[in-house]
Amino acid sequence: MSLPVLPVYYYHDHFKEMLSFVCDTYGPVLTETHHAFVDRFLSLSKDAQCLFIRMVNRSGTVFNPSTFKYTEIADPVGALGELAVAGYVRALVEQDYAAFLACLAKPVLFDGAKAAGLSDVRASWPKGKLTEYCLAHLSFGTAFRHCGGEAFIALGDTEPLEFLLYLYFGKTEHNLKNFALRDLGILSTNDQADFSARFADADEARACFHYARLLRQLETKSDEVYRSSVAAILGGPVCPTDYAFDLRSRAAHKAGLHFEKKGEAGLAVQLYRAGSSAECHERLARLLYAEGDRDAAEDLLRRMIDDPASDDEFVFASDFYARKFDGRRTGLCTELLRAGRTLRVDDIWRGHPEAGIAGVLRRQGLEVFHAENTLWHCLFGLLFWDELFESGQLHSGFDWMPHCLKDRTFALMFSSRIETKLQAVASNAALPQILRIVAGKWGKPNGVFAWDHVDIDALRALLAGANGTGLATMLRLMCEDYRAMRDGFPDLMLVTNGAVSFMEVKAEGDVIRRNQLTRLRQLGHAGIPAEIGRADFRFDPDQDYVVVDIETTGGWTGGDRITEIGAVRIRNHEVVAEWHSLLNPQRSIPAKIVALTGITNDMVRNAPLFAEIADSFMQFMGDGVFVAHNVNFDYGFIAAEYERLERRFRFPKFCTCAGMRRHYPGHTSYGLGKLTRAYNIELKDHHRALCDARAAAHLLNLINAKRDEGRGGAEDIAA
Repeated sequence: MSLPVLPVYYYHDHFKEMLSFVCDTYGPVLTETHHAFVDRFLSLSKDAQCLFIRMVNRSGTVFNPSTFKYTEIADPVGALGELAVAGYVRALVEQDYAAFLACLAKPVLFDGAKAAGLSDVRASWPKGKLTEYCLAHLSFGTAFRHCGGEAFIALGDTEPLEFLLYLYFGKTEHNLKNFALRDLGILSTNDQADFSARFADADEARACFHYARLLRQLETKSDEVYRSSVAAILGGPVCPTDYAFDLRSRAAHKAGLHFEKKGEAGLAVQLYRAGSSAECHERLARLLYAEGDRDAAEDLLRRMIDDPASDDEFVFASDFYARKFDGRRTGLCTELLRAGRTLRVDDIWRGHPEAGIAGVLRRQGLEVFHAENTLWHCLFGLLFWDELFESGQLHSGFDWMPHCLKDRTFALMFSSRIETKLQAVASNAALPQILRIVAGKWGKPNGVFAWDHVDIDALRALLAGANGTGLATMLRLMCEDYRAMRDGFPDLMLVTNGAVSFMEVKAEGDVIRRNQLTRLRQLGHAGIPAEIGRADFRFDPDQDYVVVDIETTGGWTGGDRITEIGAVRIRNHEVVAEWHSLLNPQRSIPAKIVALTGITNDMVRNAPLFAEIADSFMQFMGDGVFVAHNVNFDYGFIAAEYERLERRFRFPKFCTCAGMRRHYPGHTSYGLGKLTRAYNIELKDHHRALCDARAAAHLLNLINAKRDEGRGGAEDIAA
């Protein structure tokens, strides 16, 4: 599919669209500098406007005007002169040195270095090494003279433009690439919402822009940039809101980590003290303790315990204090993990412990839903849809996440409406509101949850079976600080006789993260049972294995189709169920395949299509392990059939061929026919699906007998 061709004045039109929107929406926030920038731009000729826009959309800030060849600009030389008079472009200065060298082709840079007297440079050096060498050994003036610096120009001060783009996009941008991504169909936008300003206060807007811009600069990981950031953090603008404080804290934390790694503890302490986040407080407490200032560390920890900024901060501070000052040997996370319930899970599920434990619990009679964070995102987004997405909380067509969730003003802004809905949750009366949103808004994009993650059965069970007051408590915490509460929720939701509980699944070697510990504590305090489930991987005789064999029209999954499926379910070495069906492959079966399998075109002409048996076969699979002889062949064909139906087919795979090679070595051939003869396994009708599946089931039992002795392992899983 070819991408659309952008119109000639595409960038110009969208730049003016952005200017108009920002000036109309953010008038009180803009300073005289920003208004002057806009007025100066609008006074330029269209050629000059287009050239400036083209320059800001190119990478870097230094350019060679000889490369300015754009169809919409009739007179680039005249346009460049206008931009110079208006102060939008200027000659190079020393601060442009690195950007200037980055613009040069490697041969030009090499020849200039040689001409400047650097005899030890090598043509074989990569451009990066050559650039670093010139920066270290050549002055800007010398490089300017010998590398043609007079032919280059630089953009003037771009801060006013970056501020306008920040107001529009909500993040620091240097160009209009998001417009191009949108119109090329790569980036979707939100054009049907009611928009409002993300900032109403000029001081907040400028402070947020200052620290957001600083965070972007710190992504370069340059020591020089980090050192210049210290003054920008410690002497930056006052933060009038929590959101501005959060951005400043993130910058302080990032810079502090850099200097901590450099061994400059004093500078790191200064930066951490400038932050107000739990992350800054944690690093500060750890660093003070490591540097031997135990009194300061203890005082800080006590303050964090007495007045924590978040539940995560309280967990860290109380845990760290207990281990460093109260003599406790292990941390809260370790203690909770050790106290978790151990569940025996077949080692086939290594790598998929949540699915393995879910199957074990279902066999015990529980109803199990994969929950983790998505269940809570869906509940939160659906319950508060009107407040989040129908009340002007989005600020441009490129916004999906309401700003009130980012700056933690949501709970204050909609306090009465939130309380009304939380009362409905507490009294088990919220489901109709949620179903109304599902019916009316299904598929409408948003920044909180994905519609294909909405599980109505899980939501219904949660609202009906959880402690209503406790559920309202968890949702209130999400309203107050969504960013802190959007992850760390337990993996599984369990329903036992209608009552809901949660389980965080951990495998051997896993650790419990602090946010997971916090969620478990919050759920417990809210009266919603939550626990750790530890997977003990070994052979489980109660695990269901579904041994499958298929017949096809050929060996190519992209073009050939299935003509027959046979499946046998094994539990505790016994056959407990069988499934079989011929299938209409919707194409002719080649004669050589008919000769091999005995399945003719007449036999499958009136057989069901795969789509007609897809649900039945999926139900037969249940929580089973997919087993086959040369498993990737059978699995690949069946997965491809589900993919054609836009459905997922995901199960752990077990190969009886690989398993026999591992546990019963020494055979010259591990084909199904040869192995059945070697072990006196009945194979009456080879190359018919159910017969072959039954034979492979016998091989599985031979393998599992060895695994049951403790000699098997994850190596049996097919690659």
